[in-house]
Amino acid sequence: MKKLYLLLATTLLTAGLTGCGSSRSGGQAAQDLPAAKDTGSQPAPEIPASPAAPSPAGGYGTNSITVNSSEKVTVIPDIAEIVYAVRTEAKEPSDCQHQNAAAVSQVTALLASLDIAETSIQTSDFHMNPVYDYSNNRSRVVGYEAVTSLTVSDLPIDGLAQILSQSVSTGVNTVQSITYQASKYDESYQAALAAAVKTARQKAQVLADAAGCQVGPVINIRETSGYSEARYNDSALTNQYRSAAKMKEFEDSAGSIMPGEIQVEAGIVVEYALTPQ
Repeated sequence: MKKLYLLLATTLLTAGLTGCGSSRSGGQAAQDLPAAKDTGSQPAPEIPASPAAPSPAGGYGTNSITVNSSEKVTVIPDIAEIVYAVRTEAKEPSDCQHQNAAAVSQVTALLASLDIAETSIQTSDFHMNPVYDYSNNRSRVVGYEAVTSLTVSDLPIDGLAQILSQSVSTGVNTVQSITYQASKYDESYQAALAAAVKTARQKAQVLADAAGCQVGPVINIRETSGYSEARYNDSALTNQYRSAAKMKEFEDSAGSIMPGEIQVEAGIVVEYALTPQ
């Protein structure tokens, strides 16, 4: 009896998958055991068959390979988003607010005259703060400052220089940000994803060849890159409060806008099954 149990345990432990070859189930290993000799003693108790382990997807056992892949596609930006700031100062808060509202109305009227859709113009921020005089070792309120931020989106790159120049001459005294975007971004991202899948297959095949295996079907594929709304920010012309003289310099330099190119990158992780060569 003890010899029979020992033989069964040893056979079950040694059955398994090695290399890129196929595995044999525990049930098959049990069928291949030599018959126990009849010792003339009591009959051996019946041993229930072990349930076969579930086969992984594809029937390739645990043989698989996982690779990372990323690819980039270059696209030319054709639209832009600008965030303006209109600042006004006055001694009384009500006067400050009224002056700021009037300046904002002038800017929005200008944008409408340049055929910019009303849906592309959004008031993204407004605040009013007291202005302090800290002379003579004391602080006192000498006036108020109001700031309204306008986000203007879907602006064509071709007419961007004219829009900027006329905006600063109308009432805009700070350009907070300029973001260059591509209307074909989605198509470019999809092209980068397709290229990444192709590269992943090539990398997997190189590794499989070195291991003496063959790449099988895809078991799992996962996207690791994130979709980005912000494409490219132009920091050379933004993020500075400007006096009238400074804004004139900005107006003169707005015609030299060069948006450059946008790199659209996609990343994936792919797991492939491995089969014997």
